Amino acid sequence: MAVRQPRYSKEEFARRGDLIYQTQIRPQVEAGNHGKIVAIDIETGDFEIDAHEITACDRLEARHPDAQVWIVRVGSHHVRRFGGRTKRAV
Repeated sequence: MAVRQPRYSKEEFARRGDLIYQTQIRPQVEAGNHGKIVAIDIETGDFEIDAHEITACDRLEARHPDAQVWIVRVGSHHVRRFGGRTKRAV
C-alpha cells in the first residue's frame, strides 16, 4: 500500500477545504444532515457524506484513489471534541 503524500501546506489544505465546503457543498447538505461527516477531495470538489468518517472517506477514495481528503462535520466548526462540554438547552 503506497503512502499518500500531502501536496499542499497545512494552511493551503485547510483554506481549500473550507472554501469548497462553504461555497459548493454546504448549501446542498446542510438541511437534514446535522452532525454527519462530509469528506471532500480538495482537488476535484467531489464529496461523500455519512454518519461515520471512515465510511465517507472510503467511498470517496474508491472514486478518487489519490484524493486529498478534507473532513467537515455538518453544522459544526469541529469534527471531534476533546474534554467536557455543557449540555445544550432544548
